[in-house]
Parts: sequence; structure tokens; C-alpha cells
Amino acid sequence: MKEQIHYVTDAHGNIVAVQVPYSLWERLKGALPAEADAANPTEAEVPEPMDGFADFLRYWDFRYPYDPAVSCPHCGLQVDDWRTAPGHPFRLANANLGGLLVFHCASCGATIRQKHFRDHVALESTPRS
Repeated sequence: MKEQIHYVTDAHGNIVAVQVPYSLWERLKGALPAEADAANPTEAEVPEPMDGFADFLRYWDFRYPYDPAVSCPHCGLQVDDWRTAPGHPFRLANANLGGLLVFHCASCGATIRQKHFRDHVALESTPRS
């Protein structure tokens, strides 16, 4: 088991994290105080990356207009504009200049990926695990 524990250090050799096998983590996490979970905010507490989305739009130069519609192939939820839809059913999880937008469906928890290429958008999704 000892060889499966890895220490992550900073440039000065100080340990900043420890990587342990999942089976060991399952046994250890019950012994941690409840405050330890406060260091891991829930998705709702983490702000959406709107700066990344603004950069994505700012540098948009593709051959087609940006379409803010999002739909979930797993539960059928769909909106014309994820930014203004009542109840905000799709939460932006990632946005980057490479054309990737990642959303989480509030209804079923699926992940929806929009991959914007020069001449088309490829859609991928993964159900909640």
C-alpha cells in the first residue's frame, strides 16, 4: 500500500497534497471532521466561468453565428438561450478559446459538450454517473 501513496510537493519540496488509492480514501474520509468538506465547494457555490465565455465570444470568428441553444439528449430538456432561460436549467461549467463549452443539466445532471469548430459544432454528452 505504501508504494501507492504519492506526495505532491511545491518547488521548495514542501508537501502540498497526498494522492491515495480510492479504497484507502473511502476508509479515511469518515474520520475527517465535517469542516473538511467546506474546502470542497459544491458546484452551485462555484461561479460559472463567464470571463472564459466572454473571451470565447470576443474572439468568435467562425463561419456561422453563435447559437446559445442547449439541449440535453438524456432527459429532453432544451432552451433557446441558456443565459436567459428561466430557472437557469443549464449551468456553464467550462468555456475556452478553443471553442469548447461544457454545460451541466440541472434536470438529470448530464454533461453536455459543445465543440465549436471553424465550420460546425459537434455535440457530445455524458449521463450523470
